[in-house]
Amino acid sequence: MKKFKKIANWLATFAVMLIICIPGLWVVLSAFRPNREILAKPAVWIPEYLSFDNFYAIFGGGKALIAIPVPAYFINSIVIASTSTFVAIVIGMSGGYAFARFRFKFKNSIFLGLMLSRTVPGIALSLPLFMIWGRIGLIDTKMGMIIVYTALNIPFTIWLIDGFFRQIPKELSEAGQVDGCTRWQAFWKIEFPLAKSGIASAAIFAFLTSWNEYALASNLTRSTDSKTLPVGLMDFTAQFTIDWAGMSAMAVIIIVPALILTFIVQKHLISGLTFGGVKG
Repeated sequence: MKKFKKIANWLATFAVMLIICIPGLWVVLSAFRPNREILAKPAVWIPEYLSFDNFYAIFGGGKALIAIPVPAYFINSIVIASTSTFVAIVIGMSGGYAFARFRFKFKNSIFLGLMLSRTVPGIALSLPLFMIWGRIGLIDTKMGMIIVYTALNIPFTIWLIDGFFRQIPKELSEAGQVDGCTRWQAFWKIEFPLAKSGIASAAIFAFLTSWNEYALASNLTRSTDSKTLPVGLMDFTAQFTIDWAGMSAMAVIIIVPALILTFIVQKHLISGLTFGGVKG
């Protein structure tokens, strides 16, 4: 009976996961086949053949020329996501360490305020940000998007890194200082290596948030100079037609880094759960 229940659970889980994955699988398959096959009725589930023509086309190669600057959008996404992640992690690491190790006035209130700021949905900030950015000249600039994404990611990075530093016993740092380390050396040589799994996890989350965000970017960017990949997807839509093949190829380009980084963060989160003990 127990074996039957186990098999039933596995089958039910597989069926649910299959249903969840079908849209993603369809997008990936559509990226490797022509528009006529994507639009065919009835739907063609098994492609006749797969090719990289759609990817060549959106990057300016192949037979079909597409006047959409995908390489520029890709570079914009890399620059904006990487820079905002780096700044958010530096600030988040400093803030997380301060909350985990020091006592200061209004500590709990400040921490609660940071966490509450993260509950505000990004789309609710679109109008005020657009008005402020318009007045100071940051509309349609990479710097404007970097500031926005950095501000969005800081509360979460502080919260996550604070939790990892709290798992590291203070005695390790104190022992290092007794042996002659300065406070900075004790942090860099003892505490930072132990917390690097949490810091890496926070960095990957921040990068994915910036990489995939659409609502704010669609309102604050206008031209090739600042548009990111998610916003650039809309360039494949015209008044009467949609280039589903090109859009699917670009969606795959967006998805692949997210999948790779998600795989990496799994490893870091698991390893982060195993540290924090003091030998007696």
